[in-house]
Amino acid sequence: MNSHPDDVRDVLARRAKDRGQSLNSYLRDVVLREASFANNQALIDRVVADRGDSKFTTEDVLAARDSARGERTEGAA
Repeated sequence: MNSHPDDVRDVLARRAKDRGQSLNSYLRDVVLREASFANNQALIDRVVADRGDSKFTTEDVLAARDSARGERTEGAA
């Protein structure tokens, strides 16, 4: 972390400490998480390529998500 500003290192060290991790362990987890996001995007790209463009809008997807969450909450009560 020598080539990064001290304030960036301090923020990362604080986050690591809050999680009970060393800075190196925390940074490893961050890198692995970022890599998994790339895998998620690759999966989405493959699905879109296989199925073509969806006619659903972002609003449609969010409304369906919110509806499903509401049904789960009501079912748990």
